[in-house]
Amino acid sequence: MNILDKLARGIVTSQAEETIEIARNLATVLPEEAVLALEGDLGAGKTTFVKGLAERWRIQEPITSPTFNIYNLYQGDRQLAHMDAYRLEKSPEIWEELMLEELIAPPFCLAIEWPSKLAFIPWTITHTLRFDARGDERKITLIS
Repeated sequence: MNILDKLARGIVTSQAEETIEIARNLATVLPEEAVLALEGDLGAGKTTFVKGLAERWRIQEPITSPTFNIYNLYQGDRQLAHMDAYRLEKSPEIWEELMLEELIAPPFCLAIEWPSKLAFIPWTITHTLRFDARGDERKITLIS
């Protein structure tokens, strides 16, 4: 069973390394231009997941939550833009203000935490993943 099929059924993890491994595996099947919508509560594993993407693409910088920066850009085998939209207002002008469209180029992956906070996303979303926290366990499910 491939990683997309497994994620469609939902994968439960109990350690950060398991979440990172799931992301590493997903990174191998993403198209050259990928947008991931990462939905879930605080502490559900979204940033940990992004760390796995970064590892697969040999990004050397530490991956941190972009809560206050809005987004962080990383370069490795693929460019990774990690965005946290939690503090953004639903405004169509936000993309112009962030200038993200001008900063990223293929091959790239834009991983957006809290995508529902955005009025729209100028790229097609490749996959939407739901992260649920259940005590010490996390469940990651491919929604679309």
